[in-house]
Amino acid sequence: MPIYMDRHDIPKEIKAEHVAEMHQIDLKIEHKFGCRGLTYWCDEERNTAFCLIEAPNKKAIQDMHNQAHGEFPHSIIEVDKKIVESFLGRIEDPVKAKNTKLNIINDPAFRVIMVLKTSSFLNRLEANQFSLFLQKFHNSVLKTFKHFKGSIVKRDNNHYLVSFKSVSYAVTCMSKIQSNFKYITPKFDLKNRRIKIALSAGSPVSEKETIFEEAITLATRMCDIVKNQLVISNEVRELYESENRNLIIDRELIKVLKPNEEVFLNKLMNFVEQVWNKPSFKVANFCKGMGYSKSQLYRKLIQLTGMSPNNFIREFRLHQALGLLHKQSQNISEIAYESGFNSPAYFSKCFIEKYGILPSKYIQQHKT
Repeated sequence: MPIYMDRHDIPKEIKAEHVAEMHQIDLKIEHKFGCRGLTYWCDEERNTAFCLIEAPNKKAIQDMHNQAHGEFPHSIIEVDKKIVESFLGRIEDPVKAKNTKLNIINDPAFRVIMVLKTSSFLNRLEANQFSLFLQKFHNSVLKTFKHFKGSIVKRDNNHYLVSFKSVSYAVTCMSKIQSNFKYITPKFDLKNRRIKIALSAGSPVSEKETIFEEAITLATRMCDIVKNQLVISNEVRELYESENRNLIIDRELIKVLKPNEEVFLNKLMNFVEQVWNKPSFKVANFCKGMGYSKSQLYRKLIQLTGMSPNNFIREFRLHQALGLLHKQSQNISEIAYESGFNSPAYFSKCFIEKYGILPSKYIQQHKT
C-alpha cells in the first residue's frame, strides 16, 4: 500500500499530549479503514502536526481521522518512506516514546534544507585529475555533513540535497564547506571550480504535491539564480539570529534574501520556466509577462543575478542545455532548438563563450 503524510494545523491550546491522545484513538480504529499509522510529528511552536500513514488512498485517512476525533487534515501527500527517513530521521515512533503510556512525541518536522551545486564537471583536463578532485571534494563534504548532523537526501557528482534539524548547524556547515572548497580546488582550474550553496526552511507538507517541495524549490532557485555563492532565505536568517542571540549573519560572506527579493525570484522563475525554450521569447515579452517596465526589470535582475534580461535569458537557456547534454539523450542540433536557440551554430558560439568548450567536445568528455 502507498504511504501518505498529512498535515494538521492545530490551535495554540492543543499541545503534544493532546496530539498523542488523538494518535492513540486513530490507532484503535485504523483497521476499519485499512490504514496503519506509522508515526507522527508534533510542533507546538508552529502549531502543526504531521502523521505518516500507510493507507489505500487519501480518503481512507480523512475518514479515519474524522471518525476518531474530527481533526480533518489540511493537506495529504503521497511520500516515499526512504525519502521521509532521509529528511526527518525516522519512519516509526522513537524508542523512548514507546516506554511511555501515552507515547507523547513532541518532535517538530520543520527542517532547514540545503542545496549545494558545483560546476566541477566542466572543463576537466584529464580523467584522473577530475576523479581525484571529485574524490577529495566528496570526502570533504561528507565529513562536514556528518560533523554538523546533516542528513543527505539526494546526491550525485555535482549536487547535494541535505536536511538539517538545527539552523545553526546548517549555516555553519555552509560556511565550512565553502572554506574547505578553496583548499581542495585544483590550482590550474580555479575559475571553473565554483560552488553554490543555498538554505531555506519549511515543513514537509504544504499545498504542494511532494515532501518539502516549497523549501526545496526556493533553495534550488537561490542556488541556480542568485549571483552570490552562499545564499539563505530571510526565514533562515531570522531563525539563526533567534537561536544565537549574540550572533548576526555576516552579510559580506552570506547573501540574505530579503522578503521582496524572494517574491521577485519566485515570480521570475514561475514565469521563465514556462517560456524559456520558445525562440520567439524576447525582452519585451519578459517585461510584459513580469509586469515591470524595462528599467525596473533590468534593475531587479542586476541586483539579484548580476545579469541583464538578455544575458539572463541566454544564461538560463545554456544552463538547461547543459543538463540535456549531460543526459546525452539528443544530438546537439535538437538540444539547441529545444533550448530556445534559433540555430545550432549560435548555440555552439554561446556555449563556448560561457563554458570554454564546444558542445561536441563536452559530450565526448562525458560519454558514459
